[in-house]
Amino acid sequence: MPTAPLGTRPRLPAHDAGRRAEPVRGTRWTGRLALVLALALAALGASAPASAGARRREAPRAASPGPYPVGTPDPSEPSALAPPGPGALPGYRLAYVTDFSGASIPPGWDVFTGIPGGDPGGHFGVSHTRVTAGVLELLTYRNPAYHDRWVTGGICQCGRARVYGAYFVRSRQSGPGPNEVQLLWPLTNRWPPEIDFNETGGSATSTTTSVHFGAHNTVLRSGVRVDMTAWHTWGVVWTPSEILFVVDGRVFGRVSDPAAIPRVRMTLDFEQRAMCSLHRQCPTAPEQMEVDWVAEYVPGP
Repeated sequence: MPTAPLGTRPRLPAHDAGRRAEPVRGTRWTGRLALVLALALAALGASAPASAGARRREAPRAASPGPYPVGTPDPSEPSALAPPGPGALPGYRLAYVTDFSGASIPPGWDVFTGIPGGDPGGHFGVSHTRVTAGVLELLTYRNPAYHDRWVTGGICQCGRARVYGAYFVRSRQSGPGPNEVQLLWPLTNRWPPEIDFNETGGSATSTTTSVHFGAHNTVLRSGVRVDMTAWHTWGVVWTPSEILFVVDGRVFGRVSDPAAIPRVRMTLDFEQRAMCSLHRQCPTAPEQMEVDWVAEYVPGP
């Protein structure tokens, strides 16, 4: 189970992974306890290792011919694509975009800390999530401040929840090891539902999607083989009638069972899990998730 929360909402475990631990609140929550704990953990944590390999900028390329946005060619971007524009998704309007500029976590985003529910040997560390050189990084490495255990990064956009919408995330990972997840999670923390639109299971050559729903945690899954160390634009389009899973502009999964479609406010989360105590998804070397940008759309003109 997660440790006691800093804020007003409990953090309950999801399925075997137990998605949420306690977040260190961002600008919406300014309680002294959260600030003191965040500073203390950051001071105790060892310095993060250098990024896995020198960060390379990819050459600009044309957007995918698929019907969903991929991004706008821009050689100044780490991934060679800037966020898509306001009119990139017909029938939708742009509601939020961040390019992770500067050197701090954007307002409305909260960093995870504590023991993940369902993973008693794991730990989220404040210093394992950072923004640098226009990229959000989640870092997995052995941290001496945690008895040399594998510690991982996690973050939620807890300051912005909605019912229905389209989310697009430009990201890559440095290699295999921990479970890397991009997902939508209920704002109330009452699980299920859960929409995982990019969950690697520790792989660097494939990823999966899953929709969790119902009192007995029914799960609908799909997957795709892809080089996860290359930049891709991952998307989930959540409507009242279906959920579409998208990579680089093309649909690779679909859920249309009415019982599976969430009808509650949900937030965007990114996280890593090193589940060594459970003998799976255990790293053998430092690893990181990089996110260049996030763009979110809602139905409307």
